[in-house]
Amino acid sequence: MAPVISVKEWMLTMLIMAIPVVNIIMMFVFAFADGNPSKKNYFKAMLLWAAIVLVIYILIFVVFFGIYFSAVSGY
Repeated sequence: MAPVISVKEWMLTMLIMAIPVVNIIMMFVFAFADGNPSKKNYFKAMLLWAAIVLVIYILIFVVFFGIYFSAVSGY
C-alpha cells in the first residue's frame, strides 16, 4: 500500500500548480512519473478534464465563427 501523502507535500504540489506554464508540464510529470498512485490518478484525471474542456472550447469556437462567417459572407 502506498504511503499517505502529507499535507506538506500537497501544499507544495498546489504551489507548483499555481505557477503558469509550469503547472501544465508538472501535470504530465506527476501523472506519468513513478510516484504515489493517488497523486498519479489525481493528475491523470486532471489531464482528462483539461482535454475535455479544450475540446469543448474548440467546438464552441468553430460553431461561433461558422455562424459569424456565414452571416458576414451574405453581404
